[in-house]
Amino acid sequence: MLDKSYLVPWGKRGSLSTDTEAAVLAELVHESTPLPAGARRERFERSFAASVGSRHAISVNNGAVALQMAIRMLDLAPGDEVIATPQTHRSTVQPLLDYDVRVRFCDIDPTTLNLDPAALEALITPRTRALLLVHYGGCPAEMDTVMALARRHGFLVLEDCVHALGARYRGRSPGSLADLATFSLRNAKSSTALGEGGLITCDRDDWAERLHRLRAPDGDARAAHPQPEPAGLPGTAYATPLQRDCVRRPGSDATMPEVVAALGQAQLTGVETAVAQRRALAGRLDEVLTRYPFLTPQSAPAHSAHAYHLYTCLADHQELRDRLVLALDRRGVEIQLRYFPQHLLPQWRHRGHLRGECPVAERSWFEQHLNLPCHPMLTPHQQDYLIEALDGALAELNGGAPAPARVPATVCGPR
Repeated sequence: MLDKSYLVPWGKRGSLSTDTEAAVLAELVHESTPLPAGARRERFERSFAASVGSRHAISVNNGAVALQMAIRMLDLAPGDEVIATPQTHRSTVQPLLDYDVRVRFCDIDPTTLNLDPAALEALITPRTRALLLVHYGGCPAEMDTVMALARRHGFLVLEDCVHALGARYRGRSPGSLADLATFSLRNAKSSTALGEGGLITCDRDDWAERLHRLRAPDGDARAAHPQPEPAGLPGTAYATPLQRDCVRRPGSDATMPEVVAALGQAQLTGVETAVAQRRALAGRLDEVLTRYPFLTPQSAPAHSAHAYHLYTCLADHQELRDRLVLALDRRGVEIQLRYFPQHLLPQWRHRGHLRGECPVAERSWFEQHLNLPCHPMLTPHQQDYLIEALDGALAELNGGAPAPARVPATVCGPR
């Protein structure tokens, strides 16, 4: 229920604050260097790129803007087709509404909840220009197969890594597995800096240059011919020589503030710790679920490491899922359901998408899946209580408890 306090609440923050972050803030408050100067931002970008194994990282003010700018790099033209996953937050695909393109939603794998490569191949046409996918919950998508299809058919791949910081796919990090990738530093992520911030990673130098221009207020600007200084005014009042820039395309003024970059840099070393805490709790939850065959956790393949931004499990059928949500709610455990299938949202129905288009994703959301709290802000006592509450609720269902009528889960909260 949204109007009650929970003994085990959903995570409002995904990383733990330390004295290091407090010291960084104190230093910024007292130093004389202008905060938009950019030295910390550039350092953070270099460190972030190195941490995910990408050549470039371009920081922006939030994750939604990162997606918008990355999609601009795809150079979509009228009549192009873009394939996208329906199992994601609306911000992954929402920027496509601004383009005169056909979006084809690809169904998901019932175990990983990521885009199903077998379903993907059937959607590819000569007009396919790009693919947008997400590593749902922090479980890496099957990128080798996806990228092989992309190279064979000549389309670009954008990976939304909003859940995947700290995950691994065949020893590599999401953010280095496709042509472009985006990240968010919002509240619930494993690295968060004052609640906002985003990054775009890529290996192409020309894309990095374009993204730097698009991020700036003047966008794609080029210096025109030098202008003479006004008579009688000191040269220090103007650039030398005085320039008048010609703006070809507007920018976005989406620069990441220095204070956000400084905090992001301070938290980079703590990402693995935060993800390790999530994995440890996920392991305990998995152990409970193994005793009840009617509930199955989302799992990563053996060659991948799950980051557990979300802990998702799948019930055998809707009645069971709804009863479990209610049983946990009565025990003070906050449950959320993420995410409503994108192709069934009004804006995409308006473009002709219908129920039955992605049957696995639809069955998963409407009948099977729920998300349990799994984040570093839970105290040891809360974690122990969560395990006991889950075990108790499942034992109750196993004994045939009656099914109440209403499901008070929080539906599709923040990413």
